[in-house]
Amino acid sequence: MLKTRLTALAIFFIGAGLAWFVYDSQVNGYRPFRLGLDLSGGTQLIYKADLSSIPPTTVRDSMDALRDTIERRVNIFGVAEPLVQTERGGTLAGETEERLIVELPGVTDTQAAIDMIGQTPTLEFRLLKADAVSPPEGSSLETIREQFEPATVTGKHVARASLQFGNGSGLANEAVVVVDFNSEGGELFANLTADNIGRPFGIFLDGSLISIPVIREPIPGGTAVISGNFTPTEARELVRNLNFGALPVPITLLSTQAVSGTLGAEAVADGITAGFWGLGAVALFMIIWFRLPGLLATLALVLYAVLTLALFKLIPVTLTAAGIAAFILSIGMAVDANVLIFARMKEELEKGKSVEAAVREGFARAWASIRDSNISSMITATILFWLGTSIVKGFALVFGLGVLVSMLTAITVSRTFLLAVSVSGDKPFYRKLFGSGVRL
Repeated sequence: MLKTRLTALAIFFIGAGLAWFVYDSQVNGYRPFRLGLDLSGGTQLIYKADLSSIPPTTVRDSMDALRDTIERRVNIFGVAEPLVQTERGGTLAGETEERLIVELPGVTDTQAAIDMIGQTPTLEFRLLKADAVSPPEGSSLETIREQFEPATVTGKHVARASLQFGNGSGLANEAVVVVDFNSEGGELFANLTADNIGRPFGIFLDGSLISIPVIREPIPGGTAVISGNFTPTEARELVRNLNFGALPVPITLLSTQAVSGTLGAEAVADGITAGFWGLGAVALFMIIWFRLPGLLATLALVLYAVLTLALFKLIPVTLTAAGIAAFILSIGMAVDANVLIFARMKEELEKGKSVEAAVREGFARAWASIRDSNISSMITATILFWLGTSIVKGFALVFGLGVLVSMLTAITVSRTFLLAVSVSGDKPFYRKLFGSGVRL
């Protein structure tokens, strides 16, 4: 019993420390909550896509691939919630152009926003033209590039990149980058090498020719080797950038501007108020209906809220209006497990068992139902995160975190608190405190 009470005391102090961390970091601003574009605004970047080397029939697919690549680049963990979309715009000359619009929530440094996009390289594979002549030394990049024609395989077909040394290049210590294509790219690359044996194959990164191997035989398996006299550091940076996502088409920055929040500070304040009212209403019901267990469950619920908010700061999670709604929803769901446990405890008390025995048996009997209900909730959150857009991903992430943390607080924290105050035996006073409803 002493060990259980010490554990409960330690949990209480941990909760107090987390509460201070959330409050102090927010007040002093060294780790504030990251708010979404709808609440705090951010930066909007508009890019023009260069589709001169893309066949007209694949323009739409290339723009979709570009959008997906940029979204992965700025939202690797799916929590930054950028808004990335494409549009077709017109020019004064009457021509149409494909544009990429990137809106980054909470980013007020325009140059930092540009760097987030610009550090991703454009990888191109081009075949030397049959009638090409060697360009003179000192020729511009564009002049060199004109000697090559587009290949069927492009940067959008890259699945992953890795760093190796040597790899059959003749120099055991030469750093090379090995590029693995996806299934479509692997098939295209195999056909390309089979149909162009003896032809130089140019590999361009951000418009610069970095390697020009000669195709000597068909290369099945979907793997290419980029060698360009890289230092290990340069090769490692190239691997990192390619794994972030090589752009399928080059892009040029057209304009930047700050974007104000569509909902603003009032929505944040309303969300906080709603959260407090929701937490207060649930706590009041739990205390009135479930008495002492309800009070302890309320303490566990407060710890749940503090721990969840701390996770939002540490990950960090970008909170949109949808994310705040998911958090408020999770507060109500967080006590579901406690309600099941208390119902089982009441049944055990009515059988005449001691309070401590009823607590242990109540948790044991309720665990299967709690486990199954939370697994179904996690499956829902996983599907939403996997298939949803960026806004839905944020909702799913907050919801999923809430389910996991609520399981921790209900099964571990509430149980520890209840065992710490339970007393072995059959004392009427404790039995009434551990009852529920209008009767024991």
